[in-house]
Amino acid sequence: MIAQHPDRDQILLENVLSALGNPLRLRIVRVLAHGGEQSCGSILDGVSKSTLTHHWRVLRDSGVIWQRPSGRENLLSLRREDLDARFPGLLDALLNAVESGSPAAAPAGASATATRAPAAT
Repeated sequence: MIAQHPDRDQILLENVLSALGNPLRLRIVRVLAHGGEQSCGSILDGVSKSTLTHHWRVLRDSGVIWQRPSGRENLLSLRREDLDARFPGLLDALLNAVESGSPAAAPAGASATATRAPAAT
């Protein structure tokens, strides 16, 4: 049985950001954003079922995804309408940052080195 999904007004920013702070969950959201509703088993390969189950629960409980049973599988979809209503532009900003290779994805210290003044000679 699938746990209750939070209502739109119960979706909290800190829970959404915490859920999307994990690179694997962010990949899942990216797949759902581009591919629409997907079965649990078709989203990512090479990840154990127990690990994926944990990530589905975190995303569902935070209000990021819908999860519904369909036969022997569960189908997942992004709660884009709810997220856009609660936090306008947040989902698009996160997805655009991931797809464009945001500075946050750069190696540690890369931005600091680029802005450092040259050493005196």
